[in-house]
Amino acid sequence: MGAWFTREIADAGRLRLFCFLVAFILAFLFIRFSVRMIRRQVRWWPGNVTPGGQHIHHVVFGLVFMCVGGVGGLAVQDGTSGLAAAAAGVFGAGTALVLDEFALVLHLQDVYWNEQGRLSVEVVFITIALCGLMLLGLRPLGANDAAGDGVWGIVGVLLFNLCVAVIALLKGKVWTGVIGLFIGLVAIIGAVRLARPDSPWARRRYAEGSRKERRARIRERRYRLPVQRFGDWLSDLIAGRPSAK
Repeated sequence: MGAWFTREIADAGRLRLFCFLVAFILAFLFIRFSVRMIRRQVRWWPGNVTPGGQHIHHVVFGLVFMCVGGVGGLAVQDGTSGLAAAAAGVFGAGTALVLDEFALVLHLQDVYWNEQGRLSVEVVFITIALCGLMLLGLRPLGANDAAGDGVWGIVGVLLFNLCVAVIALLKGKVWTGVIGLFIGLVAIIGAVRLARPDSPWARRRYAEGSRKERRARIRERRYRLPVQRFGDWLSDLIAGRPSAK
Protein backbone atom coordinates (compact mmCIF):
# COMPACT_ATOMS: atom_id res chain seq x y z
CA MET A 1 0.00 0.00 0.00
CA GLY A 2 2.85 2.36 0.83
CA ALA A 3 4.52 1.68 -2.51
CA TRP A 4 1.23 2.25 -4.35
CA PHE A 5 0.65 5.53 -2.53
CA THR A 6 4.15 6.75 -3.34
CA ARG A 7 3.90 5.73 -7.00
CA GLU A 8 0.32 6.69 -7.83
CA ILE A 9 -0.26 9.66 -5.51
CA ALA A 10 2.93 11.33 -4.32
CA ASP A 11 5.16 10.78 -7.36
CA ALA A 12 2.27 11.50 -9.75
CA GLY A 13 1.73 14.94 -8.20
CA ARG A 14 -1.67 14.10 -6.75
CA LEU A 15 -0.84 14.43 -3.04
CA ARG A 16 -2.75 17.68 -2.58
CA LEU A 17 -5.77 16.36 -4.44
CA PHE A 18 -5.70 13.22 -2.31
CA CYS A 19 -5.56 15.26 0.91
CA PHE A 20 -8.32 17.54 -0.38
CA LEU A 21 -10.60 14.59 -1.14
CA VAL A 22 -9.97 12.77 2.15
CA ALA A 23 -10.56 15.92 4.18
CA PHE A 24 -13.64 16.74 2.08
CA ILE A 25 -15.24 13.34 2.76
CA LEU A 26 -14.36 13.33 6.46
CA ALA A 27 -15.64 16.89 6.97
CA PHE A 28 -18.89 16.11 5.15
CA LEU A 29 -19.49 12.96 7.20
CA PHE A 30 -18.68 14.82 10.41
CA ILE A 31 -20.95 17.80 9.73
CA ARG A 32 -23.82 15.54 8.68
CA PHE A 33 -23.38 13.51 11.86
CA SER A 34 -23.34 16.76 13.83
CA VAL A 35 -26.50 18.22 12.32
CA ARG A 36 -28.33 14.92 12.74
CA MET A 37 -27.40 14.86 16.43
CA ILE A 38 -28.59 18.47 16.76
CA ARG A 39 -31.81 17.62 14.93
CA ARG A 40 -32.48 14.78 17.38
CA GLN A 41 -31.64 17.13 20.27
CA VAL A 42 -29.11 14.70 21.71
CA ARG A 43 -28.06 16.16 25.06
CA TRP A 44 -24.40 15.13 24.97
CA TRP A 45 -23.73 16.81 21.60
CA PRO A 46 -22.61 20.49 21.78
CA GLY A 47 -25.29 21.82 19.42
CA ASN A 48 -25.39 24.88 17.17
CA VAL A 49 -22.96 27.76 17.43
CA THR A 50 -25.16 30.67 18.57
CA PRO A 51 -23.12 33.56 20.02
CA GLY A 52 -25.52 36.20 21.29
CA GLY A 53 -28.44 34.14 20.00
CA GLN A 54 -27.26 34.42 16.37
CA HIS A 55 -27.16 31.02 14.65
CA ILE A 56 -23.97 30.79 12.61
CA HIS A 57 -24.36 28.30 9.77
CA HIS A 58 -21.39 26.06 9.06
CA VAL A 59 -21.06 27.55 5.59
CA VAL A 60 -19.44 30.53 7.36
CA PHE A 61 -16.78 28.31 8.91
CA GLY A 62 -16.34 26.64 5.53
CA LEU A 63 -15.60 29.98 3.87
CA VAL A 64 -12.99 30.76 6.52
CA PHE A 65 -11.35 27.35 6.04
CA MET A 66 -11.34 27.79 2.27
CA CYS A 67 -9.66 31.18 2.56
CA VAL A 68 -7.03 29.87 4.98
CA GLY A 69 -6.40 26.70 2.98
CA GLY A 70 -6.44 28.46 -0.39
CA VAL A 71 -4.11 31.30 0.56
CA GLY A 72 -1.91 28.91 2.53
CA GLY A 73 -1.65 26.60 -0.45
CA LEU A 74 -0.65 29.48 -2.71
CA ALA A 75 2.06 30.52 -0.26
CA VAL A 76 3.63 27.04 -0.19
CA GLN A 77 5.94 26.54 -3.15
CA ASP A 78 6.72 22.86 -2.68
CA GLY A 79 3.59 20.95 -3.74
CA THR A 80 4.87 17.73 -2.18
CA SER A 81 5.53 19.15 1.28
CA GLY A 82 3.54 18.48 4.41
CA LEU A 83 2.43 22.12 4.52
CA ALA A 84 1.00 21.85 1.01
CA ALA A 85 -0.88 18.70 1.98
CA ALA A 86 -2.20 20.35 5.15
CA ALA A 87 -3.36 23.42 3.22
CA ALA A 88 -5.16 21.20 0.71
CA GLY A 89 -6.82 19.35 3.57
CA VAL A 90 -8.02 22.58 5.17
CA PHE A 91 -9.34 23.74 1.80
CA GLY A 92 -11.12 20.40 1.30
CA ALA A 93 -12.76 20.55 4.72
CA GLY A 94 -13.94 24.09 4.06
CA THR A 95 -15.31 23.14 0.64
CA ALA A 96 -17.31 20.32 2.23
CA LEU A 97 -18.86 22.70 4.77
CA VAL A 98 -19.78 25.16 2.04
CA LEU A 99 -21.25 22.63 -0.38
CA ASP A 100 -23.19 20.94 2.42
CA GLU A 101 -25.23 24.15 2.54
CA PHE A 102 -25.20 24.73 -1.21
CA ALA A 103 -29.01 24.69 -1.38
CA LEU A 104 -29.22 27.24 1.44
CA VAL A 105 -26.87 29.59 -0.42
CA LEU A 106 -28.71 29.04 -3.72
CA HIS A 107 -32.17 29.76 -2.29
CA LEU A 108 -30.96 32.35 0.26
CA GLN A 109 -33.12 30.69 2.89
CA ASP A 110 -32.77 27.79 5.29
CA VAL A 111 -33.93 24.80 3.23
CA TYR A 112 -31.41 22.44 4.83
CA TRP A 113 -34.00 19.89 5.97
CA ASN A 114 -36.48 20.60 3.18
CA GLU A 115 -36.79 18.63 -0.03
CA GLN A 116 -34.72 21.31 -1.78
CA GLY A 117 -31.89 20.49 0.60
CA ARG A 118 -31.25 17.25 -1.27
CA LEU A 119 -29.47 19.38 -3.85
CA SER A 120 -26.62 19.98 -1.41
CA VAL A 121 -26.05 16.25 -0.96
CA GLU A 122 -26.14 15.68 -4.72
CA VAL A 123 -23.56 18.42 -5.27
CA VAL A 124 -21.33 16.82 -2.62
CA PHE A 125 -21.63 13.41 -4.29
CA ILE A 126 -20.78 14.92 -7.68
CA THR A 127 -17.74 16.67 -6.22
CA ILE A 128 -16.50 13.41 -4.71
CA ALA A 129 -16.97 11.64 -8.05
CA LEU A 130 -15.09 14.33 -9.97
CA CYS A 131 -12.19 14.37 -7.52
CA GLY A 132 -12.07 10.58 -7.63
CA LEU A 133 -11.84 10.59 -11.42
CA MET A 134 -9.02 13.13 -11.34
CA LEU A 135 -7.27 11.12 -8.65
CA LEU A 136 -7.34 8.16 -11.03
CA GLY A 137 -5.44 10.26 -13.55
CA LEU A 138 -8.31 11.28 -15.84
CA ARG A 139 -8.38 14.83 -17.18
CA PRO A 140 -11.42 16.83 -18.24
CA LEU A 141 -12.55 16.85 -21.88
CA GLY A 142 -10.15 14.16 -23.01
CA ALA A 143 -7.08 16.36 -22.61
CA ASN A 144 -4.89 13.29 -22.04
CA ASP A 145 -5.97 11.58 -25.26
CA ALA A 146 -5.43 14.67 -27.39
CA ALA A 147 -2.08 15.67 -25.89
CA GLY A 148 -0.04 14.58 -28.91
CA ASP A 149 -2.35 15.72 -31.72
CA GLY A 150 -1.10 19.27 -32.11
CA VAL A 151 -2.83 22.51 -31.14
CA TRP A 152 -5.81 22.24 -33.50
CA GLY A 153 -6.29 18.58 -32.72
CA ILE A 154 -6.39 19.36 -29.01
CA VAL A 155 -8.82 22.25 -29.56
CA GLY A 156 -11.08 20.06 -31.70
CA VAL A 157 -11.18 17.24 -29.16
CA LEU A 158 -11.82 19.63 -26.27
CA LEU A 159 -14.63 21.44 -28.10
CA PHE A 160 -16.30 18.22 -29.21
CA ASN A 161 -16.18 16.69 -25.74
CA LEU A 162 -17.42 19.92 -24.20
CA CYS A 163 -20.34 20.15 -26.66
CA VAL A 164 -21.58 16.61 -26.07
CA ALA A 165 -21.23 17.03 -22.30
CA VAL A 166 -23.24 20.27 -22.40
CA ILE A 167 -25.93 18.62 -24.53
CA ALA A 168 -26.17 15.78 -22.00
CA LEU A 169 -26.56 18.33 -19.21
CA LEU A 170 -29.22 20.26 -21.16
CA LYS A 171 -31.07 16.98 -21.56
CA GLY A 172 -31.29 16.76 -17.78
CA LYS A 173 -28.68 14.03 -17.39
CA VAL A 174 -26.52 15.59 -14.71
CA TRP A 175 -24.43 12.58 -13.78
CA THR A 176 -23.99 11.56 -17.42
CA GLY A 177 -22.87 15.05 -18.38
CA VAL A 178 -20.51 15.48 -15.44
CA ILE A 179 -18.85 12.09 -15.80
CA GLY A 180 -18.83 12.64 -19.56
CA LEU A 181 -16.49 15.58 -19.03
CA PHE A 182 -13.88 12.97 -18.17
CA ILE A 183 -15.10 9.95 -20.16
CA GLY A 184 -16.20 11.15 -23.58
CA LEU A 185 -18.13 8.00 -24.50
CA VAL A 186 -20.48 8.55 -21.57
CA ALA A 187 -21.22 12.10 -22.73
CA ILE A 188 -21.84 10.94 -26.31
CA ILE A 189 -24.36 8.34 -25.12
CA GLY A 190 -26.14 10.95 -23.01
CA ALA A 191 -26.17 13.43 -25.89
CA VAL A 192 -27.74 11.09 -28.47
CA ARG A 193 -30.39 9.54 -26.25
CA LEU A 194 -33.76 11.03 -25.38
CA ALA A 195 -33.83 13.96 -22.98
CA ARG A 196 -35.57 13.82 -19.63
CA PRO A 197 -39.13 15.20 -20.04
CA ASP A 198 -38.70 18.28 -17.82
CA SER A 199 -35.22 19.20 -19.03
CA PRO A 200 -34.46 22.46 -20.91
CA TRP A 201 -33.82 20.41 -24.08
CA ALA A 202 -37.20 18.67 -23.89
CA ARG A 203 -39.10 21.88 -23.13
CA ARG A 204 -37.63 23.54 -26.22
CA ARG A 205 -37.58 20.64 -28.68
CA TYR A 206 -40.28 18.15 -27.66
CA ALA A 207 -43.76 19.46 -28.39
CA GLU A 208 -46.38 18.56 -25.80
CA GLY A 209 -48.09 15.32 -26.77
CA SER A 210 -45.48 14.48 -29.41
CA ARG A 211 -44.07 10.98 -29.82
CA LYS A 212 -40.70 11.99 -28.36
CA GLU A 213 -42.35 13.65 -25.38
CA ARG A 214 -44.41 10.54 -24.64
CA ARG A 215 -41.38 8.25 -25.02
CA ALA A 216 -39.37 10.50 -22.70
CA ARG A 217 -42.02 10.29 -19.97
CA ILE A 218 -42.29 6.52 -20.34
CA ARG A 219 -38.52 6.19 -19.99
CA GLU A 220 -38.60 8.51 -16.98
CA ARG A 221 -41.13 6.32 -15.18
CA ARG A 222 -39.54 3.03 -16.20
CA TYR A 223 -35.85 3.73 -15.71
CA ARG A 224 -35.18 7.09 -14.08
CA LEU A 225 -37.59 6.98 -11.14
CA PRO A 226 -36.21 3.71 -9.69
CA VAL A 227 -32.70 5.15 -9.89
CA GLN A 228 -33.93 8.37 -8.29
CA ARG A 229 -35.57 6.45 -5.45
CA PHE A 230 -32.32 4.58 -4.81
CA GLY A 231 -30.40 7.87 -4.85
CA ASP A 232 -32.84 9.43 -2.39
CA TRP A 233 -32.55 6.38 -0.13
CA LEU A 234 -28.76 6.57 -0.17
CA SER A 235 -28.88 10.32 0.46
CA ASP A 236 -31.26 9.84 3.41
CA LEU A 237 -29.06 7.08 4.82
CA ILE A 238 -25.95 9.25 4.81
CA ALA A 239 -27.31 12.75 5.25
CA GLY A 240 -30.70 12.32 6.93
CA ARG A 241 -34.25 12.37 5.63
CA PRO A 242 -35.79 15.78 4.79
CA SER A 243 -38.74 16.98 6.82
CA ALA A 244 -42.21 16.04 5.62
CA LYS A 245 -43.34 19.67 5.59
